[in-house]
Amino acid sequence: MIPASAKAPHKQPHKQSISIGRGTRKRDEDSGTEVGEGTDEWAQSKATVRPPDQLELTDAELKEEFTRILTANNPHAPQNIVRYSFKEGTYKPIGFVNQLAVHYTQVGNLIPKDSDEGRRQHYRDELVAGSQESVKVISETGNLEEDEEPKELETEPGSQTDVPAAGAAEKVTEEELMTPKQPKERKLTNQFNFSERASQTYNNPVRDRECQTEPPPRTNFSATANQWEIYDAYVEELEKQEKTKEKEKAKTPVAKKSGKMAMRKLTSMESQTDDLIKLSQAAKIMERMVNQNTYDDIAQDFKYYDDAADEYRDQVGTLLPLWKFQNDKAKRLSVTALCWNPKYRDLFAVGYGSYDFMKQSRGMLLLYSLKNPSLPEYMFSSNSGVMCLDIHVDHPYLVAVGHYDGNVAIYNLKKPHSQPSFCSSAKSGKHSDPVWQVKWQKDDMDQNLNFFSVSSDGRIVSWTLVKRKLVHIDVIKLKVEGSTTEVPEGLQLHPVGCGTAFDFHKEIDYMFLVGTEEGKIYKCSKSYSSQFLDTYDAHNMSVDTVSWNPYHTKVFMSCSSDWTVKIWDHTIKTPMFIYDLNSAVGDVAWAPYSSTVFAAVTTDGKAHIFDLAINKYEAICNQPVAAKKNRLTHVQFNLIHPIIIVGDDRGHIISLKLSPNLRKMPKEKKGQEVQKGPAVEIAKLDKLLNLVREVKIKT
Repeated sequence: MIPASAKAPHKQPHKQSISIGRGTRKRDEDSGTEVGEGTDEWAQSKATVRPPDQLELTDAELKEEFTRILTANNPHAPQNIVRYSFKEGTYKPIGFVNQLAVHYTQVGNLIPKDSDEGRRQHYRDELVAGSQESVKVISETGNLEEDEEPKELETEPGSQTDVPAAGAAEKVTEEELMTPKQPKERKLTNQFNFSERASQTYNNPVRDRECQTEPPPRTNFSATANQWEIYDAYVEELEKQEKTKEKEKAKTPVAKKSGKMAMRKLTSMESQTDDLIKLSQAAKIMERMVNQNTYDDIAQDFKYYDDAADEYRDQVGTLLPLWKFQNDKAKRLSVTALCWNPKYRDLFAVGYGSYDFMKQSRGMLLLYSLKNPSLPEYMFSSNSGVMCLDIHVDHPYLVAVGHYDGNVAIYNLKKPHSQPSFCSSAKSGKHSDPVWQVKWQKDDMDQNLNFFSVSSDGRIVSWTLVKRKLVHIDVIKLKVEGSTTEVPEGLQLHPVGCGTAFDFHKEIDYMFLVGTEEGKIYKCSKSYSSQFLDTYDAHNMSVDTVSWNPYHTKVFMSCSSDWTVKIWDHTIKTPMFIYDLNSAVGDVAWAPYSSTVFAAVTTDGKAHIFDLAINKYEAICNQPVAAKKNRLTHVQFNLIHPIIIVGDDRGHIISLKLSPNLRKMPKEKKGQEVQKGPAVEIAKLDKLLNLVREVKIKT
């Protein structure tokens, strides 16, 4: 219990505060005259004060208007930015410049009120505010209890039952006041964090278009089949057959005999085809056995013979003639193309045509096997000469062919007929001049087969096999750079470059080389149709072959009718090696087993084998393989066996085996393993190229 004397001082301050408030109000009312005096001073007119350096302008000058136009252009933005144009090959200024100028940026950490983190912070602030209010309420209730306790004591001073009840009430109120109240969530007003203005636009609903057709007529059919119905159906069928026979009897007997003869011929032909298939398989086995006995000595040389004299000859090798392939139907035709099958290593394709443009007649495509030199395995004939061919790597039964009349065709070896499965025409974009080379490429995005072709009309065309037709796209059109002809009317004409050979890079899919009739080699890209990546002044006459090295990605080789073979680094415009063979070079080919070995054939009937690792200056084998009258046109290495095939202008194909010196491999030393693989071959050729570069720098 608190004494009454202790509570009295709490009530006196209230009275004092009220008296003080009244006194202040009286002072404010009395001071009304002083405020009035201050307002009179402010109402007086003030004299304008001018700065001493202010200009004095006339009325006309004051009325003159100066217009200023605000633009969004940034005065500090650069106006002379240039960039290199690959299309035109020059630096060109950029017309559009970014005019945006940022004056102030700040990274904020605002949290939306609707998020979970915003609700937690709001709830935490309300808890703090609620705890402060509860403390105020407790202090006020304490003051009220102090005021009420004397009255309770005065009314019932001796009662004991009221005391515990008052104590219980005090406990309840203290517990209720100490526990914080859970605030009620109130809805936030629509301020800055509710919805974007863009979301308040009205989106038109999507309109559905539907077409309704009449349903097809339907009928329900049900029946039962028993023996009698089946018997009646057979009787009706027999009656129909008898009626047809009576009608045939009414016709002339000659027609009857002819019909019977036709039926007999059909049945006999079907039986004959089955018998012929069985007979052809047996005959082919017998033919292989006969050829094996006939050419047994050549087969033994192919397998086991190696020239023992190579041990005593230093850095010189020989070629051993093996089989000779020729066909009577291909007489008076030149070998215009050679290609080994990538899957069946003993099978190769030969294209026949003519390089004498005054005597163009027919063409042939033959596929020979080393197991049967007497006759070809497949034979196709065409009205125009075959000038080039290529066999697909993943589909070895597809052969792409380019003809002298500008057409391209695809032959399928699985189909029995002798006509091409796909063939171009004047409507489908055929070339207007002979097609000199075709190359299969990777499938396009839709998994369609495609190949490229180059022709004398200056077009490099991509052909795609879509369903049952060929679709063409012009990749690039060759133009002779730096030469124009003026027409009397004042126009300038750019002469078209005549493409003669091309080859695609082994790793960079978009890059390829093109040789022309003018002796130049262009490095092109599939992406640029009007610009060359680089130009090489390679030869003085037409480029017959261009070929990338199978191991080194920077090296390629070219040959020409100007008697030379050149080896290039595509990053340098001058050749690294030049070889003069004293006769027009028909073809060159890299060896598949070494990065430094290649073969070349010339029109004087000689085959030349080079190994740069052994001799950088001359061939390690110069051997005549045909008569001097026969001009060698093409050469190809076998992918596995150590043999090459050579074709001439009389339609003959000769297979030759390389002696051990021509296919030298690193010798194995005792206790050491010889390193093999593409990395070793690249390092071997790189070493030679570095030596040549150093010599050129010194000179």
